[in-house]
Amino acid sequence: MAGLLLDTCAVIWLANKDPMRPSALAEIAAARSEGAIIAISPMAAWEIAIKVAKRRLFLAMSPDAYFQRVIDAPGIALALLTPQVLIASCFLPGSPPADPADRVMAATAREYGYAVVTHDRALLDYAGEGYINAVEC
Repeated sequence: MAGLLLDTCAVIWLANKDPMRPSALAEIAAARSEGAIIAISPMAAWEIAIKVAKRRLFLAMSPDAYFQRVIDAPGIALALLTPQVLIASCFLPGSPPADPADRVMAATAREYGYAVVTHDRALLDYAGEGYINAVEC
């Protein structure tokens, strides 16, 4: 297993201990036990901040502190967000998601061989086309 990339929904659900599909929790546990990377994109920080700013997510701390707590958790790594990944997000094959954050997640997954842990239908559909691997959470 090359590793997992937690989409923003997975980051929030894990951090808040919200229910997730048992199969997704099993994939995360397997990655941890195998020492595989469990990565979070910096785009998740941006999406969390947008949700807070739009009052669609309420946190007991600042988005910055929340995100820092998440990436400081054991076994979690911050995914590299390079210019190459950002450029690749504009040239994804097939029918990629329209949302720019989802495109960056897809490009990150493709660049590093991660499976995306997500509940996002656009990313799951893109995985169904065979361009990324995904685990539904």
